[in-house]
Amino acid sequence: MSTTLSPNDLHPTASTLMTRGEVRYRRTNIALFLAGFATFSLLYCVQPLLPVFSQAFHVAPASSALSLSLATGALAISILCAAALSERAGRRELMFASMCASAVLNMAAALAPNWSTMLALRTLEGFVLGGVPAVAMTYLSEEVNPKQLGHAMGLYVSGTALGGMLGRVGTGILTEYMSWRPALAVMGACGLAASIAFVTLLPPSRNFTRRVGLGARHHFAAWGTHLRNPALPFIYMIGFTVMGAFVTVFNYAGYRLIEPPYNLNQTALGLIFSVYVFGVMSSSIAGGLADRIGRRAVLPVGIGSLIVGVGLTLFAPLWLVFLGITFVTMGFFTAHAVASGWVGQFARVDRGHATSLYLLSYYMGSSLCGSVGGWCWSAGGWPGVAAFVLGLLAIGLVCAARLARLGR
Repeated sequence: MSTTLSPNDLHPTASTLMTRGEVRYRRTNIALFLAGFATFSLLYCVQPLLPVFSQAFHVAPASSALSLSLATGALAISILCAAALSERAGRRELMFASMCASAVLNMAAALAPNWSTMLALRTLEGFVLGGVPAVAMTYLSEEVNPKQLGHAMGLYVSGTALGGMLGRVGTGILTEYMSWRPALAVMGACGLAASIAFVTLLPPSRNFTRRVGLGARHHFAAWGTHLRNPALPFIYMIGFTVMGAFVTVFNYAGYRLIEPPYNLNQTALGLIFSVYVFGVMSSSIAGGLADRIGRRAVLPVGIGSLIVGVGLTLFAPLWLVFLGITFVTMGFFTAHAVASGWVGQFARVDRGHATSLYLLSYYMGSSLCGSVGGWCWSAGGWPGVAAFVLGLLAIGLVCAARLARLGR
């Protein structure tokens, strides 16, 4: 079997790599910022609607959370397929097709006549969305000078943070005044507009060539190589734990805050997600700090912030709950920006496969932990949710300590 080696398996020349100050570097950052924005606004726009779905479709909180968990689970699986497909179809083309298809499916979900149809559409939407996260980080690791990769990755993660914030906040506010169906349709239209701007701005790859003749054996061998790497499995587990913790907090905070003594309405609940603006800032700052002082110094700070934030949410005053959610948001985006950027440093070949395994772990954390959190909520209320999340973060902190030793 013959294959054509991709330049990312060799060593791109300095002249083909983007550096800060170049026009194509700026265009790339804007385009991938939009990709992150569209992906996360579409994926998570249902999160503030979970209590609404419980009422509209007469389902329990854990069942309502399936509208998000099934989407993220399908996305996790599709990432493996998309990473392999991108070796033949191209990075830019696959991301654009994924963004367009997911936007259309989000608009279709607004018309869902029953809960089964809603779950089917959301699952399919999550599956087609896999083409963006599976490829975006690989594109950056191939095209950007390693000295500026932390900064570029931080900006991409900032786009995901802003998308997650506006998707949640916008959906919550629109639902208060229009109902949830028009809210989902509007988010789909915004995603479609972002996809058009994305494909207009993103420069073609210079350090990628299409690879033909790659069978299943090649892909499984590449994934196996990365799983045997002494460092990468710890990075994957960090992605699983921090994403699982983050999604669980946001999934069930809404159920807590619509009950006494808070009694928040849908607009106020949506505005709680405005804390994502701190995620936008922290991910960009964390990426820059990782370039300057090292990832092993920054990563524990992110996980520690998550732990502090969860602890603060256990107190009753609303301002402390809000502060805790802010710390959770900052800590999550700090940890994710650092960990995701680290994958490309440890993976010397087949980086797309290494990235796909990180994202598989990341979104499986969202899907599995987000669902388990519903059982914790039903069994123990918010203290039960917090205990589950703190257990996840303890595992993440152990993995970060192990990575720090390997990094030396």
